[in-house]
Amino acid sequence: MNIHMNTNTLKYISLLTLTLQNAILGLSMRYARTRPGEIFLSSTAVLMAEFAKLITCLFLVFNEEGKDAQKFVRSLHKTIIANPVDTLKVCVPSLVYIVQNNLLYVSASHLDAATYQVTYQLKILTTAMFAVVILHRKLLKTQWGALLLLVMGIVLVQLAQTEAPSSSSASGGAVAATAASAAAAGAPEQNRMLGLWAALGACFLSGFAGIYFEKILKGAEISVWMRNVQLSLLSIPFGLLTCFVNDAGRIYDHGFFNGYDLFVWYLVLLQAGGGLIVAVVVKYADNILKGFATSLAIIISCVASIYIFNFNLTLQFSFGAGLVIASIFLYGYDPSKAASKSTAGMQVSGSGDEEKLLPRV
Repeated sequence: MNIHMNTNTLKYISLLTLTLQNAILGLSMRYARTRPGEIFLSSTAVLMAEFAKLITCLFLVFNEEGKDAQKFVRSLHKTIIANPVDTLKVCVPSLVYIVQNNLLYVSASHLDAATYQVTYQLKILTTAMFAVVILHRKLLKTQWGALLLLVMGIVLVQLAQTEAPSSSSASGGAVAATAASAAAAGAPEQNRMLGLWAALGACFLSGFAGIYFEKILKGAEISVWMRNVQLSLLSIPFGLLTCFVNDAGRIYDHGFFNGYDLFVWYLVLLQAGGGLIVAVVVKYADNILKGFATSLAIIISCVASIYIFNFNLTLQFSFGAGLVIASIFLYGYDPSKAASKSTAGMQVSGSGDEEKLLPRV
């Protein structure tokens, strides 16, 4: 009975955490990049997120080593310094993640939160492509169908938002007024095409980095927290380089932390903790639950955008978002596993509640 309750509790916590992390991050990034006042440098925020992630993972590794300082130092030396080839392999995803996170800020600056949330699901397509090319995986027919639905849905969403400003002169005037007020407040001028290309670039890099990371993880006896220590250690130099290549003038004139306030620090911690939270909870969530969490996040982003950002929810956007949500569920559905689970459930019907209710990942 306790296992039954604990498993269900963990599943619901996983659902809530994944949903909130997916929805709140997009909404927060959009708000932070379009609110009145001094706009912080996104390159510095990405770098600070890597520092926060590094500190968190070092603490978790220290905890894994039984809170023994000597074992902790030996473990870091053995994994990072004494094994330079393995560490250098992590350079590729480290650089990719830095560029990806900077592109996500560009996308959030120029796309409304709902469109950003839906468009970023194209990472499912790019991940599938790299899985086929790099890992030589074979996709099910249902997964190919899901990818087709995904592309159709995102195209509809983008067309809906492209056509929305020209639908009437009143709406066009409202858009112009909004852009003018945002520019006057110091927010970046809205460029939907730039936001779209940034989102597509982030999706491409996300798919490549995820599959590359999975490939180098295979056969490696390194904990996920130690691997994240490697990632952050190597990401920080790339992040510094990005700051001074893109924003050296502004950093010199206004300072590294120009535009920072409590909300920006909250955003930095949210971005740093998001990936770590998902790494923890995803083991308790099957594909259906993950799909449900992502779908809920899209719905929350759409509803919140209506009230926070005066987002115009059209029928075409709703239909496109519905196709994306359907594709997420369809891509995670495996008919053979579903059949085997139902057969196994019939065979062990008398073997006790605890065994049947253990999570299947």
